Amino acid sequence: MTIFEKIIAGDIPSYKIAENDIFIAFLDVFPLKEGHTLVVPKKPVDYIFDLEDDLFTELHLFSKKIATAIAIAVPCVRIGTAVIGLEVPHTHIHLVPINNVGDINFSSPKIKVESSRMEELAESIKTAYNEL
Repeated sequence: MTIFEKIIAGDIPSYKIAENDIFIAFLDVFPLKEGHTLVVPKKPVDYIFDLEDDLFTELHLFSKKIATAIAIAVPCVRIGTAVIGLEVPHTHIHLVPINNVGDINFSSPKIKVESSRMEELAESIKTAYNEL
């Protein structure tokens, strides 16, 4: 069972942004930038291009709404998106608030964000999401 499956099952706590029957979005606990969010289908498929077409499309549409909410809640120029696919064998999309291309460099050291700040960020993004 992957860490994402444990988060989906509620066995591991997360800073949840949004969830429906098919997807969940939560803050990355090892972020590149404040507001770095992961969007994960609940169906455990390792490789994004192995997703069924409908699920692939819906994942991106769900991510688009999450990205819009992040942009409202976290000052930035854009929301960068990345699919690396090597860290956890469960499809996920990284949504990262960026001001320049270096902000989404996954070889950069991750930042430390206090839990109280993570809770604030999650709540701000969740509020923006719910108002869309």
